[in-house]
Amino acid sequence: MSEIIQLSAEVPSEMGGQRLDQVAAQLFAEHSRSRLSAWIKEGRLTVDGSVIRPRDIVHGGAVLQLTAEQEAQGEWVAQDIALDIVYEDDQIMVINKPAGLVVHPAVGHADGTLLNALLHHVPGIINVPRAGIVHRLDKDTTGLMVVAKTLEAHTELVDQLQKRTVSRIYECIVIGVVTAGGKVDAPIGRHGQQRQRMAVMEGGKQAVSHYRVLERFRSHTHVRVKLETGRTHQIRVHMAHINFPLVGDQAYGGRFRIPPAANIGMVESLKTFPRQALHARFLELKHPTTGLRMRWQSPLPDDFVWLLTQLRQDREAFIG
Repeated sequence: MSEIIQLSAEVPSEMGGQRLDQVAAQLFAEHSRSRLSAWIKEGRLTVDGSVIRPRDIVHGGAVLQLTAEQEAQGEWVAQDIALDIVYEDDQIMVINKPAGLVVHPAVGHADGTLLNALLHHVPGIINVPRAGIVHRLDKDTTGLMVVAKTLEAHTELVDQLQKRTVSRIYECIVIGVVTAGGKVDAPIGRHGQQRQRMAVMEGGKQAVSHYRVLERFRSHTHVRVKLETGRTHQIRVHMAHINFPLVGDQAYGGRFRIPPAANIGMVESLKTFPRQALHARFLELKHPTTGLRMRWQSPLPDDFVWLLTQLRQDREAFIG
């Protein structure tokens, strides 16, 4: 499945004297710069019928003609998988992802993913890069994600993410008592030996997280984290880096910690918590076509609420 794209535009006089790739990015803004540059190099985007290079200068009055095929982005199959849709219109969809749902097909998860579900719900999304997925949540992280349903929305949302104007706020339960909020500014890269893991390392990509305390327990803390950047496993890596790893995090979790004289029920809840205690709670962004600022909130999932309840009961038993 693919989509034929045919576009034409005359270069306004005020854009004359700029590079072709710069002009094309302004006239065909629904497509990304990298995609347009590739089409120029392939000869699919011409100037007055001629093929020129992306860096060549174009003049006012020249006619840009684009004839390209937007290829489907993979050999993926549509699957009827239930989605918890928080918001949807003709441009975007906001979903509340459950624990256990992989976002994108990969080794070991060829199907049964969010992407397969999206193809069933919106068949035309096959022609949008990565089927509209512009950011991800780990398999066992719950909460809010936005999906682009059109190329225009995809380009705009990717731009917002790069400019860091999308607000993503998470809640987590960490091991240890956090005394005050703060900021972690520590670069993240792929672990040298264990390729499935990330690590704080010199030469990694800039990663910034802001955290604050919501509630303290005897040996754990309920924390809210706002992402400034969006690196793979960022919150999990950053909180472990400052010695407050997430409860249930098999990859980055620290030594299992139990408060002295804790009741058996709470100990069991902590030991058997089936995933990292992390939830994407709030999402805020500018709608890609209306320009309106929109905000969504997702309630904490049942397993998270249950663990908080156990931790509160433990704390109150010792305060009393």
